Amino acid sequence: MRALLPLLSLSAVANALYFYIDGTSPKCFFEELPKDTLVVGHYNAEEYDERVQAWAKHDGISIYISVDEIFDNDHRVVSQRGSSSGRFTFSAADSGDHKICFTPSSSSGNPSWLSSKNHNGGIKLTLDLVIGETNEIESSDKTKIQDITARVKDLNARLNDIRREQVFQREREAEFRDQSEATNARVIRWIIIQLVVLGVTCTWQLSHLRSFFIKQKLT
Repeated sequence: MRALLPLLSLSAVANALYFYIDGTSPKCFFEELPKDTLVVGHYNAEEYDERVQAWAKHDGISIYISVDEIFDNDHRVVSQRGSSSGRFTFSAADSGDHKICFTPSSSSGNPSWLSSKNHNGGIKLTLDLVIGETNEIESSDKTKIQDITARVKDLNARLNDIRREQVFQREREAEFRDQSEATNARVIRWIIIQLVVLGVTCTWQLSHLRSFFIKQKLT
């Protein structure tokens, strides 16, 4: 099922509307956009829940979104499949009509979503569009950029802390290695001195015993 849904004129504000879509049939509307116009859309798809007697979000719903440039042989600039709620954005490469289509699918097992002609049937899609370079877009993007910048700064600070800790550990390892080498050198020197003293002592004792035995033999 195809339908033409008029949007509000370019007013650089968010425009919200909702409509019902038959299952697996795209709902399309056309919008004439000036060149370099930024379009940001937020959507939310709901299916009627008999248990709560209200339209409700269902994890089994998915929405396929496409945007075609009618003036450029239906050149497709957006082709994405999302969950029951999400966001899409594009910028008009040139002035002209753009066709924006939404095609739903559902795995809820409720057959009523296939046709909006049934009572509480079909998929209810709420669409919130921001067209043009608005303060809202800039504010949202600025907030996200600031959040990302803060996270990057936090990560850089943590990395610097890790680097400082690594440098400190390497310095401690080098100091411990130097102390170990110095201790080992002193131990080896002391062993050598002990061996020399022991050798000299043994030599002196042997010489003394030899002289003693010679004297005893002579007497």
